[in-house]
Amino acid sequence: MNIANLKSRITKISIFHAGLFILPLAVILSGCTAVQVSGQLQPGRYALMRGDAKAALAHFQRAAEIDPNGGVQHGLMREGVWTYVGRAYYASGDYPAARKALEQARTRYPGDSLAPLYLGLALSQDGDRQRGLKEIQTGLTGLGDLYEYMEYYSIYGSYWDPGRIIRSRIEKDLAVTQGKEINWSDLIASVELVGMEVEREADEVRRQIRKDRRDSAKGDDKGT
Repeated sequence: MNIANLKSRITKISIFHAGLFILPLAVILSGCTAVQVSGQLQPGRYALMRGDAKAALAHFQRAAEIDPNGGVQHGLMREGVWTYVGRAYYASGDYPAARKALEQARTRYPGDSLAPLYLGLALSQDGDRQRGLKEIQTGLTGLGDLYEYMEYYSIYGSYWDPGRIIRSRIEKDLAVTQGKEINWSDLIASVELVGMEVEREADEVRRQIRKDRRDSAKGDDKGT
């Protein structure tokens, strides 16, 4: 084997071994990023749910800086960081900033139904009710379809909206959007409630699943 061929083989082997090192390192770094994003999103969510839009926005913006494509997975439902940024701006009354963030969320997370829902709210509050109505309809329809899908195809489907309270409100709001005369203040308030009920239920589902697992494990221990 000549020197040139030997060097070529050594280079290829080096690249191969470097790849074996880089791949797990990339996985580790990806995991670290996800933990950092979650570390901002969770306190931001709690701040948003208790009505502290300023604190929520600070957490969500930091999460977006860490990973603009990050988000929270609620069962089969995923909510992206820019959706949260937009929601915090919306809660603070800054509708133009909310629109901008939620339009970005709409592009980044096509499966996130809360992005069009809140984009529709922000557009409606900012004066563009024609487009806002279409976005609200898209968001409500997406959420309703997802709840139905989870009920029949997810192993945890029975935990989500067991009394169909959220779905009933979604159906009612969709019917209102189809009417000729819309009471916008009532519609906006009801759609906002849907958004917050979905957010709160995500935590309740997690708590209930953990409780049932603990109870099941205790039952198994007693049976042995």
